Order: sequence, then structure tokens, then C-alpha cells
Amino acid sequence: MNDDFWPALAARLARERGISARIERVQPVPGGDTSLAWRLTLSGLSYFVKCGPAPALQMFAAEAEGLAAINATATLRCPRPLWHGVVDARACLVLEYLSLSYHGKETALGERLAQLHRHTGPHYGWHRNNTIGATPQDNRPMRDWTRFWYERRLAPQLRMAADHGAPRRLMEAGDRLLARLPALLDGHAPPAALLHGDLWGGNHAYDADGNPVIFDPAPYYGDRETDLAMTELFGGFGASFRAAYESVWPLPGGYESRKHLYNLYHVLNHYNLFGGGYAGQAQRLIENLLSLNG
Repeated sequence: MNDDFWPALAARLARERGISARIERVQPVPGGDTSLAWRLTLSGLSYFVKCGPAPALQMFAAEAEGLAAINATATLRCPRPLWHGVVDARACLVLEYLSLSYHGKETALGERLAQLHRHTGPHYGWHRNNTIGATPQDNRPMRDWTRFWYERRLAPQLRMAADHGAPRRLMEAGDRLLARLPALLDGHAPPAALLHGDLWGGNHAYDADGNPVIFDPAPYYGDRETDLAMTELFGGFGASFRAAYESVWPLPGGYESRKHLYNLYHVLNHYNLFGGGYAGQAQRLIENLLSLNG
């Protein structure tokens, strides 16, 4: 950031939000793969600021809308979006700053996630596209879940994997899986639940009172099992979380098989973003899924 950026952002926030523009502190916040983040303190009040190149503005706008939609359910708390725009050729998203830790009421997280999922829509998808990490996520609405998962989720990731030079064996297995998808989902027609959409362990924490907070969403209306599946993909959620979730809304039969199909989307996305060993992980997932259906 050049020397003019932070005064320009502070002045813009002062105009847009009616707050003080006196900068007291700018502190980098570690973490994140798609943007840089800072804690900006103006006259004793702190704000969480994400920045990226100007084209990231649409990504930030979709994130702000997703955070607001989840907060509107009064179930799980998200940081409130305060402003997004472009300053000094940099896209910015300004959120309320929350002091967070990774220890808190895990049972409350499970219960409130189930309550969030009770908020449903008339179709699968979302009224706008967003991103999963830095990858565009197509949310155009559909009423058939199998078609949605095929056309909006797995097929685009497999096309991107081909463009990124994925092994031929992986692509051939992916084609076979797409052909078997109707049998694997077997008429599964879940409620179109409001999802966080990217619920790995790093996207949740707890506030000073131990209450759960979720952030960095990629929301849409879909099968609630996709959120639960991702909580199992990279760890970070204990047994009490799952038990608390099911005490509010038990998962239906077949979840233990479907979760691998849902997590394949995220493993393919990680391959498309980071490469490396994710191709092998995706291959193993696909082979296991194909073995379920002969």
C-alpha cells in the first residue's frame, strides 16, 4: 500500500459512514488466500479491512451481501459489512472488527447452524454469482438438485481442472462420475437451505463471550449436507458440534455416502487454486464414489 491509501480510505469511510477519519493504527492481519487484511483503528474504533485489486470489487460485494443475509436470519453471527468500494485503484471491503478466538461454545455452533439451515428458499442457487475462494461460483437457480450439483458445481470444476492440466486418469474418472450422478444422488431432493457454503475450520471462531461467529461465506441455497460435509474435510470441528446439530435437525440416511460427493467439489477447487496433491485426493474420492455404484 502506498502512503496515500490509508488516509484516502479513512476519508472515504468518514464521508460514507459518518465516522472519524483520524488514523490511530494500521495492523496487518495474517491468514487468507484471496485478499490481504488489516485491522484499521480510527479514533478508538477498529474495523476489519480486506483489500485486493480493483476487479475484486464484485467478489467483495457478493461477500458483503452474503454476510448480511446470514446475519438477517438471527441465527449465527457474522461480522457486519459496513462498506465496500474502490480506493486508490484498490477494491476494499470494510467489516466490523470482532475480537475472536478459536475456543468457545461448540454446541452453540452446531445448534445455530441447524437453525440457519431452517431458512429455505424456493430453488437451489442464489440471486447472484459469488466465489468459492477466488474461483467463480455459478449460482443461477435450478429446482432439481442433481442437475444443480452437476451443472453448477462438479462439471465447472472438472472443466477448470482440465484447463489446468489435470491428469488424464482424473478427467476420465470425472466423466464417469458425472454420468453416474443421478444414481449416486438417487432422487435426493433436499430442502433448499441457506448455506455458509465454505465452512471449513478456518472460517469459524468465537467472540469474547464464547459465542460462535462465521465469516468468509460463499452462500447459496442448497443441500444442508454440503455444509456438514465440509466441516469433516479439513478438521476443526469436534464431536459435540455434530451432536448438537443433529439434536436440532438430524441428518437423513445416505449422508455418509453423499458427503464424499459434496467434498469432491472443494477438493477439485483446491486443485484448481493450488495444484499439488489435490489431484490425487480428487482421484481417490472419485474412485471411491464410483465403487458405491458399481
